[in-house]
Amino acid sequence: MLVGVIHLPALPGSPRSSLSASECARSAATCARVLASAGYDAIIVENFGDVPFFAGRVPAVTVAAMTACALAVREAAPDAALGINVLRNDAESALSIAACTDARFVRVNVLTGARVTDQGVIQGDAAQALRLRRALGADSIDLWADVDVKHSAPLGPPRPIAQEVEDTTKRAMASAVLVTGEGTGKGVDVEKLAAVRRAAGTTPVLVASGATIESLPLLARHASGVIVGSALRVGGIPGGPIDATLARSFADAFRAAFGSGA
Repeated sequence: MLVGVIHLPALPGSPRSSLSASECARSAATCARVLASAGYDAIIVENFGDVPFFAGRVPAVTVAAMTACALAVREAAPDAALGINVLRNDAESALSIAACTDARFVRVNVLTGARVTDQGVIQGDAAQALRLRRALGADSIDLWADVDVKHSAPLGPPRPIAQEVEDTTKRAMASAVLVTGEGTGKGVDVEKLAAVRRAAGTTPVLVASGATIESLPLLARHASGVIVGSALRVGGIPGGPIDATLARSFADAFRAAFGSGA
């Protein structure tokens, strides 16, 4: 699966905000049409421009603006699976937006365990997320969860990555496991990726940062798919609009490496 990331501009209420919700939604729709035209299987919408991020729940205005953006993406790219990621770790808002916008999945950076981040300590709450999903009647929405997620460190002594994967898939019931590098746009450790693949069993494993056209053949040996954001922007700089030429080139390279059915 090839997933393109829409980095939303700063939304109303955030420190760098300069656009209305409708302007943000139009920007998101433009990016969605580019990704759909290039043949991306899925599109994930995230409030990338809202730095600094909240560790947990985001304000109501953020939920409202992200819902408007997600609906615009759904209309612009109706055939692509829609995903929601509310940064930094608001699974409740992500599931709520997803349930109201016909999204197929949400991404949760810390679904289980605890991590030290630039937002402080973030603690996963799979129990609440899964119960909310059931209460919303939204069991069809998949939970994609990171292990050893970027921009973070373990709260306690590092645990074997295989154990983290097992807890994430079996105890936290994640639908897919995501592997990142140390930060946004930074490549994954291939040995770690291979270890995650071995531990995940039949659960899909996706590379979720730092993928490049050059690295795709190697990543295809250990992953089911790729989530790509930075490489679709000019100069590899995250944020801002998606470049249509880069998006098409990456999609072509992905199909060549992963196969047309990936």
